[in-house]
Amino acid sequence: MAELSILHVDMDAFYVEVERQHDPSLVGKPVIVGGDSERGVVASASYEARSRGVRSAMSSVVAKSLCPEAVFVGANFSRYREISRQVQQLLYAVTPQLEPIALDEAFLDVSGAHRLFGSSEQIAWQIRNDVYEGVGLDCSVGVASSKLLAKLASVAAKPKAGPAGVTPGLGVFVVHPDVATNFLEAHPVEALWGVGRATLEKLKALGISSVGDLASVPKEILVEELGASHGNHLSKLSKGIDAREVDSERERKSISHEETFSSDIYDRAALVSEIVRLSDAVSARAREQGLAARTIHLKVRRPDMSYVTRSVTLEEAVDTLPEIAGKATELLGELDVGLGVRLLGVGLSRLGSPGPQQLTLAGVEDNNSSWGKLSAAMDRIRQRYGHSAIRPGFPKQKPENNG
Repeated sequence: MAELSILHVDMDAFYVEVERQHDPSLVGKPVIVGGDSERGVVASASYEARSRGVRSAMSSVVAKSLCPEAVFVGANFSRYREISRQVQQLLYAVTPQLEPIALDEAFLDVSGAHRLFGSSEQIAWQIRNDVYEGVGLDCSVGVASSKLLAKLASVAAKPKAGPAGVTPGLGVFVVHPDVATNFLEAHPVEALWGVGRATLEKLKALGISSVGDLASVPKEILVEELGASHGNHLSKLSKGIDAREVDSERERKSISHEETFSSDIYDRAALVSEIVRLSDAVSARAREQGLAARTIHLKVRRPDMSYVTRSVTLEEAVDTLPEIAGKATELLGELDVGLGVRLLGVGLSRLGSPGPQQLTLAGVEDNNSSWGKLSAAMDRIRQRYGHSAIRPGFPKQKPENNG
């Protein structure tokens, strides 16, 4: 039988477990990482909280109603990124064919690692052991012949949370070719990539609830209902056709950071301060990855839940706070903030290598060399003491002399 070569590694309740490492008093308690305000959103939930129905992306208000005793912890992404980097180094020790998908998950192609480490299942167990010994956290590993099946397999390997409590996971789950079809078709259709809320409603209207149901529907009907691209895509996935390879050269397409405020902001100066803070976060992440951006994005959500976005593309790629904050502030100037701002986000795209630039912050110009040195110094401080160890700020304005 042909050797299975695709692995999907997914950390278990990653944000929560990192916070528990930092604060052991959280162990055993229902923990929610995210804001606890009326506008807060659950970023991650412990399995104890999940057993009460709490899920990622859920409103914090709903989460509190489901699990009143939950302990809310603010997210610390600089800490998560550092642990993620350590996990990736452990995975790279197994194979260079690694495709990170998020801070807590990655695909691996281990076809070239069998002589050194054994079968794919043996490699999966080794990875689990290496990650636990290296960073003290658990991960679940799916083993299969494709990305689609490996992703579903890692879910099958995870702990399960239900009304009766938490059941330990298998740790590693292998989808052998002789059971692949039955394994895939038993999943709910929303387990497939590309089945969001709108698509799910259309499929339900056709009487489709499982992947098996979807596989039995002629492709022509799916194309008619969902469009050519989406219909063909889901038809192939339902039959287990997934030719995507692990892309170790996959480039990050964008970097963004956003904040939902506890109360709507109407003051432009307050929003500019938030832009500086958000720009600092995305610029630090860009430099950490050796990237710079040519396009700066600003995202605004109004109190009525409508979105407004603006962007600007530069001649040279930038990776430092002043240029990013300056351009994002210019984009804010195009908007009427008197309508209120519920959410604000700053994003970077068209990522590539850093280039020369002339930088401006609060009306003070400086050259690339000075800001490059300052940024490097800030990065070193944060690597050692955490992201909150140093923060940006505007210089105080001198009072005008009116004679």
